[in-house]
Amino acid sequence: MRTLTTPRTGLIAFSVFSAALLGSCGVVTLEAEGEGGSGLASSRSVSSATATPASSGDSGGTGDSADEETARKQLAELTVAADGSMDGYDRDRFPHWSEQGDNCNTREVVLKRDGTGVEVDEKCRPTSGSWTSPYDGDTWTDPSDVDIDHVVPLAEAWRSGADTWTDERREEFANDLDGVNLLAVTDNVNQAKGDKAPEEWQPPLESYRCTYAIHWIDVKHTWKLTVEKDEKATLEEMLDRC
Repeated sequence: MRTLTTPRTGLIAFSVFSAALLGSCGVVTLEAEGEGGSGLASSRSVSSATATPASSGDSGGTGDSADEETARKQLAELTVAADGSMDGYDRDRFPHWSEQGDNCNTREVVLKRDGTGVEVDEKCRPTSGSWTSPYDGDTWTDPSDVDIDHVVPLAEAWRSGADTWTDERREEFANDLDGVNLLAVTDNVNQAKGDKAPEEWQPPLESYRCTYAIHWIDVKHTWKLTVEKDEKATLEEMLDRC
């Protein structure tokens, strides 16, 4: 049962370093990346884009100017290339939710990090707390209403160069707690995002879009992933609205 407590439609930027926790060890949640039950994500297509870019009259966010400048430099350094093939892709090629110690896996660590007032039991399952999703500003008290999103989806990483990585490196990517690629977000918003890139999907909360673009670029730059032409143009437009 959904327990939406406080819609925060005016939420500005949400820090990925806010304290949090969600979900139990035994709960499996869908990080919808266009895979459904088939394990194969669809290729990106601008013609089927579902993004709703901010209008020219709104800021789209109030990102830090230094972060924006860094993002522009990083974006300029990315290799522009067409999306690669999805041949051979399977989510199992990105082992995720690895054990992180103290009976917690990656998912549970993010839930503790991104939540407020989170308490857990001896198996690292949350017994109380709340989670505010940066994508839509909604706050939840039931961890089953929250997914852990990969900002750059696993399928997107695959077609941007991760198909050539070892399984070990893909596991590092899927469980990266040092970067900005993992976020606790509203489950159905995450499922609507699927494996879409920014030219197809952007967070419903327009004030977060600047931060989203900065994080997307940072992840691609850190992991040396390629960027598609239309994707780069959209990211530049998002930064212009910061």
